[in-house]
Amino acid sequence: MSEFRTYFVPDGLAGERVDVGVARLTGLSRSKAGDLVDESAVTVAGKPVTRSRRLMEGERIDVVLPDPPSAEPIETPVDMTVVFEDADIIVIDKPAGVAAHPSVGWEGPNVVGALRAAGVTISAYGPAERKGIVHRLDVGTSGLMVVAKSERAYTHLKRAFKERTVGKIYHCLVQGHPFPQQGTIDAPIARDHRHSWKMGVVAGGRPSITHYTTIETLGGAALLEVNLETGRTHQIRVHMAAIHHPAIGDPLYGSDPTLSEKVGLDRQWLHACRLSFDHPGSGEAMEFTSDYPEDLQWALDRMRKGDLW
Repeated sequence: MSEFRTYFVPDGLAGERVDVGVARLTGLSRSKAGDLVDESAVTVAGKPVTRSRRLMEGERIDVVLPDPPSAEPIETPVDMTVVFEDADIIVIDKPAGVAAHPSVGWEGPNVVGALRAAGVTISAYGPAERKGIVHRLDVGTSGLMVVAKSERAYTHLKRAFKERTVGKIYHCLVQGHPFPQQGTIDAPIARDHRHSWKMGVVAGGRPSITHYTTIETLGGAALLEVNLETGRTHQIRVHMAAIHHPAIGDPLYGSDPTLSEKVGLDRQWLHACRLSFDHPGSGEAMEFTSDYPEDLQWALDRMRKGDLW
């Protein structure tokens, strides 16, 4: 059954085309948003418009949405640390084993459901199953995530991630010793045509840039600080595998499963340890940090002992 929604253009979307604005407000693809405009399922200030019409701040947009692709997320209680919260945003320290939002094939806990279970109201912007989600971490990656609680925060943060003004720092324990010890991996990423469940470096894929610096060299491994310039699915894991230094605990991308067993890991050694952005309301520069969880710290300490080879 179709759903009728009303939005008001926030300042962050002023000057954008109607199809772009509808896509960002609803979470639909730009092509689908454009189709709705063409079908007169979108009106601005009460009148049908073309895709290229530019939006003005405060204008009313009415959208008749098609059937939602999935149901609303259900409550999934999770013991999850709240690092910061105000009326606009909530910053959480996501444990491994928790997805960012519900998806096909995943029946475990997720951040959206966990926040709902905790009584946190998040932004209504975005697709039904991932309202308020402005970026994601893999199920097996722990660390910092920011979720939008207000509509202005959703719009601001989505734009900030798109324009690459958000600082995203990860630590990753990889096999071997990358050379040079500091470098940049600039290689396009797309779905691996040989294995649909994997991503890979693929000619013609989306531009993807990863900067890394070696923090510590261990016997047979290296601890890296990774700075993401882009934010593609599995980007760090794919790029580390591409230079033949996969993350320890990541057999999907070529790590040694025997080593994973020796250090007690059942997921990739990858942690989002620092997140920085301008607050969507006040504009204040904000930075958050997260310590390694117990499983990663134990594995790192085990590697430091140097008796695994």
